[in-house]
Amino acid sequence: MIKIAIDGPSGSGKSTLARSLAKKLGYTYVDTGALYRAVALFMTENKVDLDSSDRICSRLADISLSIVYSEDGTQHVYLCGEDVSEKIRTSEISMAASKVSAIPAVRNFLLKTQRNIAQSANVIMDGRDIGTVIFPDADVKIFLTAGNESRAERRYAELIGKGENITFQKVLEDMGKRDQNDSSRAVAPAIPADDAVILDNTEFTKEMTFDRALEIISQKLRERNGKM
Repeated sequence: MIKIAIDGPSGSGKSTLARSLAKKLGYTYVDTGALYRAVALFMTENKVDLDSSDRICSRLADISLSIVYSEDGTQHVYLCGEDVSEKIRTSEISMAASKVSAIPAVRNFLLKTQRNIAQSANVIMDGRDIGTVIFPDADVKIFLTAGNESRAERRYAELIGKGENITFQKVLEDMGKRDQNDSSRAVAPAIPADDAVILDNTEFTKEMTFDRALEIISQKLRERNGKM
């Protein structure tokens, strides 16, 4: 089975890219960030102190998570039987996800789920540590990034489009905080794998990003097949 890792910070467009690539290649798309967001949503709705790793860990056994794919390949995340695919896409849950994802027990809780998916299908998985922790043996690793303001503009447009009342400055500040949290955490920091291809799409359209990523994947798979 082929495993493709798309890592990068918030607002880089990795989810959009990964979905498009999966559709083009006929692979299964897995948004791992959605799983962390679901855990964060559970803790938030149950009023668990997000600054207490002990309290968060004590509630993990109460969580049931599953990923279901619709006929068009859209990923739906179910939390304790409820489809929370939309509820997890707020700025509040984004920040909460950054906190819970820094806890080793949470990452271990989700690790098996993520790896099991890749045992039965070719996958494109996006997140922040796919190429470094989840699949260090991935066939292709891309680290997608962009300038801070460019990423914030994309994220702001996404949130406004969903009806969220938020300012661009708030999005930019929250993104900076999350970048700091994710890149500096002791466990699985959000940094490029040593063998990842860095793709900066600050000046790229979605189409240009897609085309360049497809070139990278094609080249890496040709090299892989040549070594087999």
